[in-house]
Amino acid sequence: MKRLALLLTLFASFTAFAQGDAEAGKAKSATCAACHGADGNSVIPANPTLAGQHEKYLLKQLKEFKLGMTTGGAQGRNNAVMAGMVAALSEQDMADLAAYYASQTAKPGTTPESSIEIGEELYLAGDQERGIAACIACHGPRGNGTALSGFPKISGQHADYVKAQLMAFRDGQRNNDLNGMMRIVAQKLSDKEIEAISNYVGGLH
Repeated sequence: MKRLALLLTLFASFTAFAQGDAEAGKAKSATCAACHGADGNSVIPANPTLAGQHEKYLLKQLKEFKLGMTTGGAQGRNNAVMAGMVAALSEQDMADLAAYYASQTAKPGTTPESSIEIGEELYLAGDQERGIAACIACHGPRGNGTALSGFPKISGQHADYVKAQLMAFRDGQRNNDLNGMMRIVAQKLSDKEIEAISNYVGGLH
């Protein structure tokens, strides 16, 4: 009985520690603002907007940037800039930052007319003949993803950033996707298709 009580106490302590505090995260986000904006709405197309992203997904990425740093890129997500940013972060720091950015509101993006035809087809239907799954299956009709499954929100995201990630998945430079799903899809996409879908998702909301 005592052992059970101890285990429950330890679990409760871990849960409390792992819970992100948005207010604490706001105070810790000052160094992130230069690249991602004070409220997580990045104005630099190459840097992702973090505002409104799922907390679980943000925490996973921060942990994997740190894993990439500690393993020399053998595991996790390898990024020279983010490696330096997460180096001194504790798990609580990362949880707080994730909670803060998840609590912010993302600004809506737009979709260029030229990207609708190809982008919409791939997003809604994929390409059955080439074995390309529809993006809507994981990211939803409005690009909001799902918090529990860990699929990120891509609505309103910068086209430049989305394009860079799709190309990284296609080339195998990024490999921290669940069950390799993004790599499987991206490997079958042409440059033109990646360009179209990267622009298309910006206007989903």
